[in-house]
Amino acid sequence: MANHKSALKRIRSNDKKRVLNRYQHKTTRSSIKKLREITDAKEAEKMLPSVVSMIDKLAKKNIIHANKAGNLKSQLTKHVAAL
Repeated sequence: MANHKSALKRIRSNDKKRVLNRYQHKTTRSSIKKLREITDAKEAEKMLPSVVSMIDKLAKKNIIHANKAGNLKSQLTKHVAAL
C-alpha cells in the first residue's frame, strides 16, 4: 500500500485515466466493427472520417501503437473502397 500522499494521488489519477482509456478504446473498436458491417458504400464513406479520427486520437494518446493505428486506417480505407 502507498505511504505518501503523492503516491495515493497517483493511484487515484491512474484509475481515472485507465477507465477513460478503456472507454475510448472500446468505443473505437465498436465503431470499427460497425463500419466493417456496413454494406452501403455512401454510408461507409460518410462514417470513415469519424472512425479514422477516433483511431488517430487513440494513437496520439498512446492508447494504441502508431503502427497499429496506421494498419487499421489502411485496412478500413481498403474495405470502404472495395464496396
